[in-house]
Amino acid sequence: MGNQAVLEKINKLGLVAVIRGPSPELTIQMVEALVTGGVTGIEITYSTPDAAQVVRSLLSRYGDALLLGMGTLTEICQVEEAQSAGANFIVSPICEPSLARAMTASSLACMIGALTPSEVFQAYTLGADVVKIFPGSLVGPAYIKALKGPFPYIPLMPTGGVSLDNISDWFAAGVFAVGAGSELCPPDLVKAGQWDEIARRAAVFVKTVQSARNT
Repeated sequence: MGNQAVLEKINKLGLVAVIRGPSPELTIQMVEALVTGGVTGIEITYSTPDAAQVVRSLLSRYGDALLLGMGTLTEICQVEEAQSAGANFIVSPICEPSLARAMTASSLACMIGALTPSEVFQAYTLGADVVKIFPGSLVGPAYIKALKGPFPYIPLMPTGGVSLDNISDWFAAGVFAVGAGSELCPPDLVKAGQWDEIARRAAVFVKTVQSARNT
């Protein structure tokens, strides 16, 4: 799948699940529950043990049914590893020029992290397809609306602080998509193995995003 097709799919889905699994086995179970609930945009972070192998396992099982990315990239070597694992997109929480250039030089859709207006502009000029606003919990939807004033052409995706209560506010502010982690897949539910509840929660998230996009 080409870069443009990946970006269009992320934009259409509107939701990327940001997964920081405690183990490879539990991570796969987390994804299974999310997929049952209808979440098909998945980002496996490098804070997950054996993250690249998890992505390979998921691709082997789901193939093109999932849009799979790798996130929390902080080292240049992770770009090539993510590409080799079969990731469709890569995400970093930071805007470090050498890493950003390696990401944008790859054949993968890339999201580079930023918070301040200067970082947002730098990430975009370094070639980010989408600028990840992180942590979104520090700024909120009003900040996105403010950024859209000087930067209406930069696609923005907040991660952190995205919940069922504010999804509509994020989209009203003009986001490209949203990334959701613990609000979508709470660690206590994972620890308790409450996969049906995670699937139910995922379904509500998907419905809420769809509703927000249609208003």
